[in-house]
Amino acid sequence: MHHWVQASSSDFTGTPPKPRSGHTAVNVGKSMVVVFGGLVDKKFLNDIIVYDIENKLWFEPECTGSVSEGQVGPTPRAFHVAITIDCHMFIFGGRSGGKRLGDFWVLDTDIWQWSELTSFGDLPTPRDFSAAAAIGNQKIVLCGGWDGKKWLSDVYLMDTMSLEWMELSVSGSSPPPRCGHTATMVEKRLLVFGGRGGGGPIMGDLWALKGLIDEERETPGWTQLKLPGQAPSSRCGHTVTSEGHHLLLFGGHGTGGWLSRYDVYYNDTIILDRVTAQWKRLPISNDNEPPPPRAYHTMTCIGSRHLLIGGFDGKSTFGDLWWLVPEDDPIAKRSSVPQVRNPPENKESDRDMDKEKEQEGSTIVDLQKKMGISVSSGLRLQITEESEDQEFVELGTRLIEGDVVDDRASVIQMAAQALRQHWKESTPVTLQLKELGSLLRDYQRLITRKYTAHGSLTSADFGLPGMKTFTFYHIKNSSELRMDDIPKLLEEYKTLLI
Repeated sequence: MHHWVQASSSDFTGTPPKPRSGHTAVNVGKSMVVVFGGLVDKKFLNDIIVYDIENKLWFEPECTGSVSEGQVGPTPRAFHVAITIDCHMFIFGGRSGGKRLGDFWVLDTDIWQWSELTSFGDLPTPRDFSAAAAIGNQKIVLCGGWDGKKWLSDVYLMDTMSLEWMELSVSGSSPPPRCGHTATMVEKRLLVFGGRGGGGPIMGDLWALKGLIDEERETPGWTQLKLPGQAPSSRCGHTVTSEGHHLLLFGGHGTGGWLSRYDVYYNDTIILDRVTAQWKRLPISNDNEPPPPRAYHTMTCIGSRHLLIGGFDGKSTFGDLWWLVPEDDPIAKRSSVPQVRNPPENKESDRDMDKEKEQEGSTIVDLQKKMGISVSSGLRLQITEESEDQEFVELGTRLIEGDVVDDRASVIQMAAQALRQHWKESTPVTLQLKELGSLLRDYQRLITRKYTAHGSLTSADFGLPGMKTFTFYHIKNSSELRMDDIPKLLEEYKTLLI
């Protein structure tokens, strides 16, 4: 179990980064995190803010070195790439205003000195929204991006000792051109996920590139990976952070398929388990709220913690900092919701309410027993009302957007009707993966209402005598569903709407 905890002033000293998106934040060894650049209110930044991990201190170093346009270091920019090798942070490309950049810089973090690098070989064209990763402790791989006219699918290797760029010749099929994707080295392979493609579609495909390690002597080639589990929805502007045997994906931006008129920003947390080679939803504690949805943020691994900085949600640029921590972390139980200092005494009305909740809980247990579900196994479903199911309400609200309704109860009712009608007309092919969680919860909600209202369950309630039609009532999370379960779940759900 993991917990999202909003950072507080007690977590560190110094001044943390101001609001920004499109910036970079990279680890330099295990001692610090270096934040560079970004964008806020149409202003491009080139400041350096450093988090000293051991001393829990934010500070701005006084940098020296090469001068560009009258100032030390790179010109202001966002949507660039930053890679660290030993104590050096390399910066390439990005955007400043409407201009794409192709300059190459290095910051020596031992002496805080910038140097603009004059490289040679097959130089990459200026670009933004590219992705890059370090190969060992000497090389950098750069792939894709947007040059202002077209989406790119090229791959370049840079030797940081010789400063020579080489365009990689890759045999066979390649991923479609894209920008806003992520690129992560996992042992000997580069994994690329998502991004915005040529013509504008947002993608959710995963590719692996081999042939980057000299010693392996492999012919460079791409392989598309189709892994089981609950894969992330298509997105760009997300982050992927490596931690042990997991890759952790957070946030990003997409369009909603059948909600294609609307921008969708995500705050889900998904892991790629390298041991089992499948996608999983990271178990997040139910008693705390995740950060607001966002894209073009950064996530940095600091020991067992992840630090989220900034981002953009289509309207606002964030300046908040969040920790994602395991449940045994000392700050895991710290709530971001203000606590009531002097809780009121338990009045008679409260006792009545508690008694009602107890009865409701026992009704659900009775229902589980009648459906042949083992209650002793620890399966205790939390059946949430529509008003408390934020994801369900948001999906439905997007369908009724344009209808002006002031009353929240009416909005929830209209949203529920619109979403149920949408699912009634859906097929397994048109159903979006990101809808599954809400669909499963509504399926369980409708079953609970229908059969606890009747007060009894008979074999007739389930269609054929002796047959249990409602197969998925006991499933706690949509991540437990297999792809071939979806047609049956949708079919059973539609019978509940009749």
